Amino acid sequence: MAETKTNAMRILDRAKIKYEMHTYPHTEGEAVDGMNVAKLTGQDPVKVYKTLVTRGASNPSKNFYVFVIPVAKELDLKKAAKAVGEKSVEMIHVKEINGITGYIRGGCSPVGMKKQFVTVYDESCLAQQTMLVSGGRIGTQIECAPADLIKVTRGRTAAITQEHEA
Repeated sequence: MAETKTNAMRILDRAKIKYEMHTYPHTEGEAVDGMNVAKLTGQDPVKVYKTLVTRGASNPSKNFYVFVIPVAKELDLKKAAKAVGEKSVEMIHVKEINGITGYIRGGCSPVGMKKQFVTVYDESCLAQQTMLVSGGRIGTQIECAPADLIKVTRGRTAAITQEHEA
């Protein structure tokens, strides 16, 4: 069965970035939490990352920031704000995800959002040969080298998770 490519995959193809697609079973339109995505794709959770979108305090209607962190960890909002030079950041509301990113909850990829937002990956990704992020739709993950994802999203890395495990 040929899967249709997502926007994220087309962008990786255009950038000539090698990736592997993974799919997992899900109920149409229902987000699957990251730990279950890891289990359903048979991946170690330390390699599976979730994409979080926040709003900066300096200009809440314009300053959106994307953070990509391991599924088993929580975003440290203070560290995240510091990483992007904001006094503070807060998570956007679930109902805003589509309007801001073009993606839906559970299918939000750091690759191929409507706009190029400042994107910060947790520095733990650098210890991985490959990492998995959403492929741009629920049920699809893309796996590729962290450096390639960082390059294609014009991202950077920082310590942005809380110390304790979630």
